Amino acid sequence: MTEEPRLHVIAGGRADGPRPGKRPAEPEPLWREVLGEQLRELRRQQRETLAETAARAGISPQYLSEVERGLKEPSSEMIAAVAGALGTTLGGLAESVAAELRVQHEASLLLRREVATRRRMSGPVALALAA
Repeated sequence: MTEEPRLHVIAGGRADGPRPGKRPAEPEPLWREVLGEQLRELRRQQRETLAETAARAGISPQYLSEVERGLKEPSSEMIAAVAGALGTTLGGLAESVAAELRVQHEASLLLRREVATRRRMSGPVALALAA
């Protein structure tokens, strides 16, 4: 089984394709990927197996594993069941995922700014400053 290709650009958006001379930006993580990481971390903090958590949530261990790996896009009911099995709420989990996405987005912005600054400080300007 192969994973569907990831979408990187919204048609008609500002980045409707690579611009000449520009590297494409790193794709943002998908919600399901960050959700899976958060669920796995919660489960591991509680020292539980996939089978234990899945049994309490009423799903199969295989399905929970696919959710944790970001391969499945679970329904809100399914997320709520797993969250409950891990002692949290759907809202708390959603807030945690959103916070992580914000952190990753901010880190990406900082990295882009740093790379842009380095590019501006290379070549003749950097040589003139060094002299």
